[in-house]
Amino acid sequence: MGYLNPPYAAESNPPIHPEYYQPSRFVISAITLGATTIVTTSVNHNYVVGQQVRLIIPFGYGSRMLNNTTPFVISIPSANQVELNLYSLNSDAFNGSFDGNSDPQIVAIGDVNTGAINQLFQEATNDIPGSFINISPN
Repeated sequence: MGYLNPPYAAESNPPIHPEYYQPSRFVISAITLGATTIVTTSVNHNYVVGQQVRLIIPFGYGSRMLNNTTPFVISIPSANQVELNLYSLNSDAFNGSFDGNSDPQIVAIGDVNTGAINQLFQEATNDIPGSFINISPN
């Protein structure tokens, strides 16, 4: 009796290089609190409207109420900002000048569960906001 999914040697499953995939994770430099939340990244991002993200805010940076939330991008105000459908008026202020061991981050969540697959069935490709694209040079 054979196995459908046999174990594979470690060398057959090379590590993923995150620098070869978009969208990526970005360091948060500022957060504007409100009925929606605007996150400013330290460099230009590659997120799109409709994409789901996760906020990771280590202790010391403030805005801990927003840590591990998974809102959606509702607009792109500028190349280094995203507006999220996240109510944050009750959160404490973000402290971007804190110098901790870990940086606050915004990370894309991209899989078939967080976006609509092409509903017209006219093409064989998926249209999933937040899905990861391999941009490897190889």
